[in-house]
Amino acid sequence: MLKITGLSAGYSGLPVLKDVSLHIKAGDFAAIVGPNGAGKTTLFKTISGTVPAMQGKIEFNGQDLLAIKPSARPHLGIAHVPEGRQVFPSLTVFENLQMGAYTQAGQTAWEDSIEKIFSWFPVLAQRSQAQAGALSGGQQQMLAIARGIASAPKLLMFDEPSMGLSPVIADEIFERIVTIHRDIGLTVLLVEQRVAEALHYASRGYVLESGRVVLEGSPQELKRNDRVRRAYLGM
Repeated sequence: MLKITGLSAGYSGLPVLKDVSLHIKAGDFAAIVGPNGAGKTTLFKTISGTVPAMQGKIEFNGQDLLAIKPSARPHLGIAHVPEGRQVFPSLTVFENLQMGAYTQAGQTAWEDSIEKIFSWFPVLAQRSQAQAGALSGGQQQMLAIARGIASAPKLLMFDEPSMGLSPVIADEIFERIVTIHRDIGLTVLLVEQRVAEALHYASRGYVLESGRVVLEGSPQELKRNDRVRRAYLGM
């Protein structure tokens, strides 16, 4: 589904990503872990098109993604739940969800999507007419996820969904993501600093350090790796 080959990207001519390659198959739950400043968010922004690629290739379902305008990429089925949630605070919960459903697929699937969203996130149904800015941090993260789902995506990218949340709420968010992945077979690409949790839920993992993929494999393989155990799992 998503094939990245030799990708370099960054800001003002300075590369943050350096020769990154990864392959995400349809239905995968892939996790990208690594320290702050490794380039994880830059990778997502390059896939979305808000950061230009300097070299390399990104293919999505066989199409050259770098030849497609950033504004057109959501219509291909790519949704990005950004770091820090970034809901529209002055709009209601329901209006935020409507904003997410602006793609053609989102419009077509709206009734089915909203039914599923409210079953996964009952609190959003209860607070559908509340302003998004009045929600708790955990509820705003649920809304950001639901807004991404409203576009009826084929690939949903989550950037640090646990950021700023208590461990209990973060665990609840992870469980909802897993449920969504399982219920509709959605392809998930997760960036997360809580490495143990990310590898627990994922079917494949990548370790990104200093802009390069330094390790990849199944979660079991990565958990057995001494470098991962020392640097990320506290063992």
